Formats: sequence, C-alpha cells, structure tokens
Amino acid sequence: MSQHSVSLDKIAFDDWQAIHSWACLPEACRFQSWGPNTEDQTRDFVKAAVEAWSSTPQQRFAHVARLGDDVVGVGELHVRSHRQRQGEISYMVHPRVWGRGIGTAIGRQLLSHGFGQLGLHRIFATCDPRNRGSARVLAKLGMTYEGRLRHTAWIRDGWRDSLTFSILEDEWRADDPE
Repeated sequence: MSQHSVSLDKIAFDDWQAIHSWACLPEACRFQSWGPNTEDQTRDFVKAAVEAWSSTPQQRFAHVARLGDDVVGVGELHVRSHRQRQGEISYMVHPRVWGRGIGTAIGRQLLSHGFGQLGLHRIFATCDPRNRGSARVLAKLGMTYEGRLRHTAWIRDGWRDSLTFSILEDEWRADDPE
C-alpha cells in the first residue's frame, strides 16, 4: 500500500459512527486505558476532538484516516509544549485493515505536520509493550526506542507499562522522502 492512498482529514462529528465501529471492539482497545466504548463515549470523544480544533493556542490536532471514503482509523498530534516544541502522536486503526500499512501512513502524515507546519523539535509516542504491531510502526517511522516506563496506565487487566519512542526534527528531515 502506498502511504498516499491514506488521507487524513480533520475529524468531524459525523465521523463518530465510523469511529465507533472499532472503538466498541475489545481487540481494538485491548492495550488502551479506554474502551470498549459505548456510543455515548465515542460521541463524547469525537465532540471533544472536534472542539479542540477551535482552541487557542491549538494543542490537539485530531484526524480521521480514510481509504477512499471509508474511515479506517484516527490519528492525533498533541502539542505537549509550545515553548519546548514537543509533541506526541497517537493512532488507532480498524482491526479489519490491520497489517496494511495504515498506521504507518497515519504516523508519517502526523510527523510531517508536526515538523513541517508546526515547527516542532521532538515528537514522541508510546505503546503497550505487548502491542508488537504498534512498536513496529513506530520503528518504521524512524523513531528511536528510548525505553520502558513502568506502570503508566491502568487498563482492564492491571497496570500497563509504556514503551517510549521519539524522533527529532533533524532526523525526520534526513529521513523524509518528500
């Protein structure tokens, strides 16, 4: 799959049902501190993500990922510090399209936006150590494994550790194919 076949669009409230199609699935949120979502929880998430586009200064940039007209994932870039030029990316992909490069395509576009449009210096991401697919995506993005943070989130089966990855602006520019 070409990364250009996945487009990111600003999230809209009308996207909530498509997002709910996977946010309600136990396998989709297995490694997350949220979910499986009720319809109200998904609507609340989408409403807050849409409203974040109007915040000043904007810190949360939430997108839906599409293959054609089909919403197959979400991706977010959070500016954690404007002063320190630090951001965090996260993504979620519908299980029916796992393994097709969609998470990597979402991540590339989020990094490009963070470094290119927002002028960030460092962007990081975390994932559950058991989520090998997500760790592979972060490595494919050129992010460096920084370490394991212990007991960072409470999820259904207990405390979860987080693997932390990051990439710096000059590393992205050296690696960015565009």
